[in-house]
Amino acid sequence: VTFGYQLSKMGENGQPETYIKNVIHNVSFTAKVGEKTAIVGESGSGKSTLAKLLIHYYDVLEGSIRIGGQNLQDMSLKALNKEISYVSQDQYLFNTSLLENIRIGNLSATDEEVIEAAKKAQCMEFLDKLPNGIYSLAGEAGKMLSGGERQRISLARAILKNAPIVVLDEATAYADPENEEKMEAAIAELVKGKTLIVIAHKLPAIVDADQILVMNHGRLVANGKHKDLLESSAEYRKLWNATIFSKEWKIDRKAGEMNV
Repeated sequence: VTFGYQLSKMGENGQPETYIKNVIHNVSFTAKVGEKTAIVGESGSGKSTLAKLLIHYYDVLEGSIRIGGQNLQDMSLKALNKEISYVSQDQYLFNTSLLENIRIGNLSATDEEVIEAAKKAQCMEFLDKLPNGIYSLAGEAGKMLSGGERQRISLARAILKNAPIVVLDEATAYADPENEEKMEAAIAELVKGKTLIVIAHKLPAIVDADQILVMNHGRLVANGKHKDLLESSAEYRKLWNATIFSKEWKIDRKAGEMNV
């Protein structure tokens, strides 16, 4: 597929003109049933744009995306929603009960099924501390919860939905260490037996992927397993080395100095 955004600029005649700026260039891959496909790359490489194309947030300019041979653009929104669960790093909660926020994943679910999904998503730890538990209001845009807690509510939605394809778009990007551990447990519940496509910036989390796609400036520059890519792809080695190096950062507070 190839995809670009429509932008505008001032033309020579002083009138605005529209043009297309391509950000995904002739990318092609297959995510096999039941396997884990990871997409990695530097910021701005096109990872999240690919994720949005996969859920038909945008139309491709060229090529096609197919599920089981059926073109995404020929599917109704209802049919597509049955096939895919999408969890991004930014999730919106409505100012209704947390139970109803989770039930958005499956509007026909019973209260008991919603609560079971909340348990699997590691939500009960904080829900039980609220005055009305899972029946408490989320607050405007979910302000009653922390970012990590809101993310676990969104994972509960996806668990309740139980779609066969799961797209995780840097779902743990903003999690603190304590929440990240809980979210990883929730994700493990979510992806059991699913076809998983994960957009990742933390490479250690995807070393077990069946295939890793390496993006660079909107192009797919390498594709393979972690061990093979370390040997064959300079771009992947750069990403991996940067990840390992960042884990070694520390702050030295001796004598009021900060050494990174």
